[in-house]
Amino acid sequence: MDPYGLRRVISPAGVLPQRADVLDPALPLGEDELSIEVEALNVDAASFRQLEGAVGGDPGRIGDEVLRIVRARGKMHNPVTGSGGMLIGRVRALGPRHPAAAALRPGDRIATLVSLTLTPLRIDGIRAVRTEIDRVECDGEAILFATGLWARLPDDLPETLALAALDVCGAPALVARHVRPGIRVLVLGAGKSGALVAVQARASMGDDGAVVLADRSEPALDALGALGVADARLRVDATDPLAVLAAAEGAGGRFDLVVNCASVPGTEMAAILAAKDGGTVIFFSMATSFTAAALGAEGVGKDVTMLVGNGYAPGHAELTLDLLRRHPRLRALFEQRYAR
Repeated sequence: MDPYGLRRVISPAGVLPQRADVLDPALPLGEDELSIEVEALNVDAASFRQLEGAVGGDPGRIGDEVLRIVRARGKMHNPVTGSGGMLIGRVRALGPRHPAAAALRPGDRIATLVSLTLTPLRIDGIRAVRTEIDRVECDGEAILFATGLWARLPDDLPETLALAALDVCGAPALVARHVRPGIRVLVLGAGKSGALVAVQARASMGDDGAVVLADRSEPALDALGALGVADARLRVDATDPLAVLAAAEGAGGRFDLVVNCASVPGTEMAAILAAKDGGTVIFFSMATSFTAAALGAEGVGKDVTMLVGNGYAPGHAELTLDLLRRHPRLRALFEQRYAR
């Protein structure tokens, strides 16, 4: 048994697959592994923005970069951002000792709920790059270890809708643990995770408390404002910490909980300064720098609890899909912006 996939690490020796420089996706399927016929990669927002900027936004060149990274590393692990994403595909084969051997059959369609940075991957060809939804449609094979999380695609939701939500399903699940009635919550970033976080925060606190959205894009703020869960919207650039602090003070003061969902680097201090002393900051952005957050908070004498969202919480997939089922406006937003 090799539940963590150590045998597929080529270099450096002795590290787990996520930290590895190179994985081997070509080894024969292990007894506790699952093989997936890949249909599409949902590249995480920070990684996709970096690739897009590096090649001038050309979809063909983005695809070439993805292919280059995967062929060099045996996984989709962006060397600049350190992040990956997740994938969708059909079960090709299961080892007899894989935990899902009794639940899955070849041909079942699933989404992986672990990062592509630790998923052995081979790409045979790229069919399309969907820049509007950070998606790379391709053919290939991926390997899921015994410890790798997955979700069966639901029958009652369109595939692209479910995939868009599952891509960031750890965010609302962790927020649900930390929101309580009466607190003030600031959501930095009006993208996919920001939308889910805002809806979950409102659901967890009811009418007692405040949810405030912040983003530099007026259309993005308008889209999330239409969900009907926010008490205020702040048009501000999260890479400008003093501007965010001023906006927070102007919107009623600093926040008990700040959830950073921004997909660009350099937003750590905005989140920290906007939080109350003794408050909590949750970083969901893969562009987050631990060094910048830790030393920055120290440098301004800020006593806040800082949490890194790891993308997993028990029941996170079903919680997120249920948000779409129970909130028609949220579903409509995802269908319009992310499930095309």
